[in-house]
Amino acid sequence: MTDLIAQIRAALVDGGDGSSDFDLNPEFTQPDGRVLRPASVLAPIIVRGGAYYLILTKRSSALKHHPGQIAFPGGKQDDTDADLIATALREAREEIGLPSDLVEILGVLPPHETVTGFKVTPVIGLVTAEFDIVAEPGEVEEVFFVPLSHVLNVNNFAVQSRRWRGHRRAYFAVPFGPYYIWGATARMLRAWADRMP
Repeated sequence: MTDLIAQIRAALVDGGDGSSDFDLNPEFTQPDGRVLRPASVLAPIIVRGGAYYLILTKRSSALKHHPGQIAFPGGKQDDTDADLIATALREAREEIGLPSDLVEILGVLPPHETVTGFKVTPVIGLVTAEFDIVAEPGEVEEVFFVPLSHVLNVNNFAVQSRRWRGHRRAYFAVPFGPYYIWGATARMLRAWADRMP
């Protein structure tokens, strides 16, 4: 099992180009000089029953932005955060009750630009012990586990599309059971999967 963790560490060494919600839609042009707000997410890996899983959340359907969507724990960087890794750890603590001292940081992916104007740095971390999951009331509807092997297999991804601002926009999706993982979350996962051997 440690071989996979070594592979993940190696895959995260090279910075490389970032990703974007617009990758599959070259006809969408972004304005020059736009200012993106810094944010980060934590992709927490946990061992359960001898296999690796990724912890994801389903956002509350009552939220104004992205209600009901599947997401990593994360959010915008606060002035009190030392860096973007600290942001990801703080957000995971707030959203799912994950103690920061139980997370071993394996590395980061290049930033991802979202349609909502964020520059999101995905932080990959290994959860070193079981913990009591506490979903943040009003923001997180559900916390669930997806086999890491599922989301790191490029063959499980599909390109789909829907209408957005009067145009058809393509995006990645990597569904798992009842969970429709798409948009920025799926794009960041695809960027990660593309780096794996």
